[in-house]
Parts: sequence; structure tokens; C-alpha cells
Amino acid sequence: MVPKWQDWPEVVLDARWVERELSGIGRYTVAILREFAAMRPEFRFCVLAGSEERAAWLAAETGAAGDGRFSFVPVAGGPFSPRGQWAAARLARKRGAAVFHSTNFMLPLPLAGRKRPHATKCVCNIHDLIPLAHPEFTPKALKTRFFPVYRALMREIAARGDAFVTASDSAKGDMMRLLGVEEGRILVATDGVDGRYRPGGEKPSARGEAKRILYVGRADPYKNLAGLVRAFARARELGLPAGTRLLVAGSPDSRYPEAAAEARRLGLGDAVEWLGYVDDAALLKAYQEADLLALLSRYEGFGLPVAEAMACGTPVLCSDAASLPEVAGAAARLVAPDDTEGAARAMVKVLSDPAEAARLRLAGLARAGRFSWRASASALLGLYERLVRA
Repeated sequence: MVPKWQDWPEVVLDARWVERELSGIGRYTVAILREFAAMRPEFRFCVLAGSEERAAWLAAETGAAGDGRFSFVPVAGGPFSPRGQWAAARLARKRGAAVFHSTNFMLPLPLAGRKRPHATKCVCNIHDLIPLAHPEFTPKALKTRFFPVYRALMREIAARGDAFVTASDSAKGDMMRLLGVEEGRILVATDGVDGRYRPGGEKPSARGEAKRILYVGRADPYKNLAGLVRAFARARELGLPAGTRLLVAGSPDSRYPEAAAEARRLGLGDAVEWLGYVDDAALLKAYQEADLLALLSRYEGFGLPVAEAMACGTPVLCSDAASLPEVAGAAARLVAPDDTEGAARAMVKVLSDPAEAARLRLAGLARAGRFSWRASASALLGLYERLVRA
């Protein structure tokens, strides 16, 4: 007897963005696939991976290994290469896929023709439009160095895609303003917080260790890491608890040495600790043990570290730019990205006033409960269903 699920429509999901060192997009992709596997919707999924190793890892990591509804297929060539573009398009056509979903902004253009709607509906996530909205924030990124090509590509994708997914109203507004995407083609589905992110008990500082301020993210100028270093140095002058350290979690990037140079210029020495890339287990531990998460970005498409830190019971200080107020609400201390004095005073207040830290902890735990990967996955499934019926 043929299993019922073999008659369900198929979604080809492009997970070639999932590399060995998980980026934010990689973590998003894994989280959504994990929810799809657990929810058992009436869809089949063909998941594209960059290699045999990544295909096997994805199957195991998402809990879909051995699930007949899921197939994990290595594809030669990346999402941007002509070889990878044609391979993804041929595979989707051969399988008669109902939907092609890329969890980053690149679609296989041979599949997504200029005339919509397509036989295989084409969906992609646009997490942010930083190089279009603020090219000065990404001066050394390929998207900025080849700005005319990037701009033309984004306009082409905006014209061809059947639907787009983003995580905040701020990013949605940028898509409408900068790419002319109609509101009806945009789904806002916030990022979620994995259930593993929860308080870990007593903070090390409660046992007499030094207080810890944590930063999680890349070093690109829009992240304003150098500004955070300056605010930390000023907070030390204003009376941070003795021995307080700033921990920086994120892969080093030789293109952007400004933050490390600023730390040296300000004589911070061992007060700033560069952790480099951290895996999921180490990231969870860092959130749980930190006394404050600080994110002074000038732009974020969502700002997942804010929600994850809150879920771990860690107070948050973040900027009031772009999407961050949507994520933080009233559960964090908000300052302007370049308000060094304001950020420094907020650091001192949170780390020196137990009542303020407790207030932010409780408010953050409640706020983090609003962000669910299950809700994000449900919204995506609803979008697939609408596209299949259209």
C-alpha cells in the first residue's frame, strides 16, 4: 500500500546555507526544519545540502533521519554559482515540486522566471537589506564592493519571487521601500528561541567571580562592536564592578579590525576576551553565565541574541535602531547606537543595582516567550498552503 504522504505536495528547501560554522541563517534553517519534522504537516520536503556530510548532519540534527517525508540531497555548486543555480532548478522541476524555498535571499533564477506565478512557487527569506539601506555599514562586504551587481540582483529577485519571508516589520518596510515589493507578497514571521535557551541557575558572579558583559555576533561595522568597546571603557571609568569583563563571541574577521584596535588603544587588555566562534553548547553557556548582553547595532533584521539572552534570564542592553525595539519591547535598556555615555551608564546601572538586574531578568523571560520557532514554522506552512492553492 502506498503511504498517504507520497501524494502530498513537495517543498524543496534550499539548506546550502548551513555550513560547519553555523551562521544566523544556518541556525534559522536548522530550527525551521526541526519544527517541520516534529509537526508532521501534510507536505514532503526535499532538503538541498552543500555536501554529503552536510546532508547527513542535517538529517540527524533536525530529527528527520529515517522519516520518509524528508529527503536530504547533496547539490553540486552553491546557491550563487551557475552550476548550483541550474542544478537546483533542474531538481525542483524533475521532482514536480510545488514550492521552492530558499532560507536566504538567493533564488534559482532559471526556476523563478520573470513571469509570475510560477509552476513551482518560489519563496525566499530576506533577513535584511543592510547594503541597500546603509551601504556605509558594510564597506568591505562583497555586496557593497559590487554594489550595482547586488542592487540589480535584489531587484531581479524582488520581481521574480512569488513570496518573501522576513522577521520584522522594520525589514518588511525596507523591502517595500527599497525593492518595491508589494505588502501582499511579504510574510513577517519572527525568529524563534529554541527551548534549550533557558536560565542555567546561579550566575558565576553570584559566587564571587567577576561580572560578565556578553556580545554575540559578527564584527561588521553595522554591529557597532567598536562602539560597544568604547562604551565598556567609559563604563569602567564610571564605576563598573571591579574586574568586569567584556566577552565577544563571534568568528574573527580580518576585514574589520577596528574593535580590537579600539580595545588596544583604550588599554583594556584582558578586560576584553575574544572568544571566536562558539558552538551551540558554548553559546548557551555564555548566555546563561553573562550578567548582561550588550548589542549596540546600528541595524538588525531581527536581533536574535536579544531574545535568546532574555530566555536565559540575562538582562539586555541594546540599541533603539531598526528592528531591535520590536524584539526588546520594554524588557531591555535601550539607547541610541552611538550614545556612548548612555550605554556606559546603563551598563553600570544594571551591573551595580540588583533590583534593576532582577527587573530586566523577569521582563526578559516574559518577553522571550513571545518568540517561538513553532509559530515561525506554522506561519511558513500557512504560506506554502496558500501558494499551493493559488
